[in-house]
Amino acid sequence: MRTKEFIELDERYGAHNYHPLPVVISRAKGARVIDPEGKEYYDFLSAYSAVNQGHLHPRIVKAVKDQLKRVTLTSRAFHNDRMGDFLKKLCEFTGYEAALPMNTGAEAVETALKAARRWGVEVKGVKNGKQEIICAEGNFHGRTISVISMSNDPDSTVNYGPYTPGFVKVPYADAGAIEKAITKDTVAVIIEPIQGEAGVVVPPEGYLRAVREICTRNKVLFIADEIQTGFSRTGKRFAWQHEGARPDIMCLGKALGGGIMPISAIVADKAVMDVFTPGTHGSTFGGNPLASAIGSAALDVLVDERLDERAEALGREFRAAVEKMPCRARRLVRGKGLLNAVVFEEGFEAWDVCVALRDAGVLAKQTHGNIIRFAPPLTITEKELREALSRIASVFARY
Repeated sequence: MRTKEFIELDERYGAHNYHPLPVVISRAKGARVIDPEGKEYYDFLSAYSAVNQGHLHPRIVKAVKDQLKRVTLTSRAFHNDRMGDFLKKLCEFTGYEAALPMNTGAEAVETALKAARRWGVEVKGVKNGKQEIICAEGNFHGRTISVISMSNDPDSTVNYGPYTPGFVKVPYADAGAIEKAITKDTVAVIIEPIQGEAGVVVPPEGYLRAVREICTRNKVLFIADEIQTGFSRTGKRFAWQHEGARPDIMCLGKALGGGIMPISAIVADKAVMDVFTPGTHGSTFGGNPLASAIGSAALDVLVDERLDERAEALGREFRAAVEKMPCRARRLVRGKGLLNAVVFEEGFEAWDVCVALRDAGVLAKQTHGNIIRFAPPLTITEKELREALSRIASVFARY
């Protein structure tokens, strides 16, 4: 079958809840993907940062194959011989005392919200049903009903009511607005250290530190959604480390699965995590042996290949190169590490640029109409990055 036929099958039998770029990926390796006709592309989306370690990293693939010969699923009704080692490694990697494994990023966010609400009642003394959580406008934390109740994006929220109460929205990157919104019933503040889906919106220096200080002073939990920014993507293991603003809870996902399967978790110290007791939260697949083996290997790759340092160095090179490219419609280049975006003038249709980039052999996706995200696997080589930049420059010169 050819590209056109695969797309026709998707359109005929699939729900039309996505508008993908017209390309079909049938094989992948490292930073490159290949379509059914054999054309090769550089992947500059990395499945929204789920493929930080590159496509089909051999160490992670080996972990899959080895575990498939032993056991894949036990449920949490029993212990398995892989989860404990994985959680220990995750806690050591993140610097927290405890981890709770789930599957998808949205589940991690839901878990963090539940932890914060329960902590608010049992530790802070807020009356159950009165708990408030402050969130930021422009956020993207997932697609569940409770999570979209934090969103102000009409595409995510229209006609899904009634919405979950208890969320207070404030402008992003405005620490003062958070302080003003805090009441005696506030139990947490949840933010993305960098807003990814909003177009790689990087807050001003000092914002995260201010949020941390405000939360500490008001006995409010600081929740950082590091699902897209975590695991070395921004040049640090986690984006909060750029300001030393350690959150009380981190939501993790995407690259924790090494580009192989969905794996997520929250991490926190036991003073927060211990609000969960048997029967109060769970997941049949969370912490399953196969996921644990994959997650463990994914963490090993990040550490052993020093992918945070690679992201930092290559990200600087990427931004510097793109800023010099002739492009009449470009207005701004922003990002950290290898999470970057190019912002074009208002009203510009970046979809057309993405199609042109596809034709040139680079896959990237627009967001909010006039913004394109560029986030290749962190394993991309300098040579590959420079070749991709040459292709991007050839396209940008037309706009």
